[in-house]
Amino acid sequence: MSQKANYFKLGLFVIGAVIAGVLVLMIIGTGRWLKPRTTVETYFNESVQGLDIGSKMKYRGVVIGEVSRITFTYVEYEQNKPMLQRKRYVLVEAQIEPHLVGGRAANDIASPESSKLEVERGLRVHLAPQGITGTSYLELDYVDPTTPVLPIDWVPDNIYIPSTPSTVSTFVNAASEILDRLRHLDIETTIANLNKLLATTNDRVAGLDTQGISKRVGETLGKLDTTLDNLQTKKLSNEAASLIAELRQSNAELKTFLANPALAKLPQDTSAAVQSVQKLVSDPKLAASITHLERTLARLDRIFGTGEADLGTTFQNLRQITDNLRDLTEEAKRYPSGLLFGAPPRRVEPAK
Repeated sequence: MSQKANYFKLGLFVIGAVIAGVLVLMIIGTGRWLKPRTTVETYFNESVQGLDIGSKMKYRGVVIGEVSRITFTYVEYEQNKPMLQRKRYVLVEAQIEPHLVGGRAANDIASPESSKLEVERGLRVHLAPQGITGTSYLELDYVDPTTPVLPIDWVPDNIYIPSTPSTVSTFVNAASEILDRLRHLDIETTIANLNKLLATTNDRVAGLDTQGISKRVGETLGKLDTTLDNLQTKKLSNEAASLIAELRQSNAELKTFLANPALAKLPQDTSAAVQSVQKLVSDPKLAASITHLERTLARLDRIFGTGEADLGTTFQNLRQITDNLRDLTEEAKRYPSGLLFGAPPRRVEPAK
């Protein structure tokens, strides 16, 4: 009876320990389990080697979730199509915490409309290697929005974020393109042309008169040294010093001119003159004066236009009177007595 009681107590202890362990685990993991998560999916048209369920999903290096499922797109969306018409994309689903992507406002990424706007801004997913271990993770970041995305003809069940080619895939594609170009390159012909070019270059170099060229170079250097020796460096230095002194004097005179109070007052005088001109122009009397001047000019034009013939005759008479006065003045200069007493008496001939 005592042995049965001991078994009963032992069973109660084991059950209590299990319950306590479960409670501890629940308390420790409650914070993680109660955090809101959103399922996002993306598609890759390449190998996802190194990516497993539980692999991290990061946003600019910060863990925001983990991979929850890896399969093919035709398993979910193209079951009713023949095999030849199905796309061979790899479907990757991940559970992310939306509030980690850009702060509180990032909760909007949980809605299809907001996630579509972010995709239009360039939000993409790509596969990134993790060191040299061979494992990979998903990297979420913004890239050039013009990057082409994989074409699909179905509506995704979850929040869809397009993918971009991974770094390894880009390198592999570039290397394959280079190898393909090298494969189509005519290596033998290129090497033959290069050998021909080197042979031609050797022949041309061997045909050069190196001694003559060296002699000419020496003569040119000698003439250059002689020319430099003949330069009057001291005189040039003195002239340069004099020029600098003149420049300093000119600079001082310019500063004195700019410091003149009259020059500083010039803008104010100019402004006052402009205001006076504006006041004169805006005066209504100016328009009346111009109208009166126009009427006066029109009246003079009519007067001179109608009496043009009379004015010509008058000017001709004045010209004749002026000529007569000139003749009279000259006559008075020669015979002043004649101007006062008239003509001289007639000469009487003596009797014979």
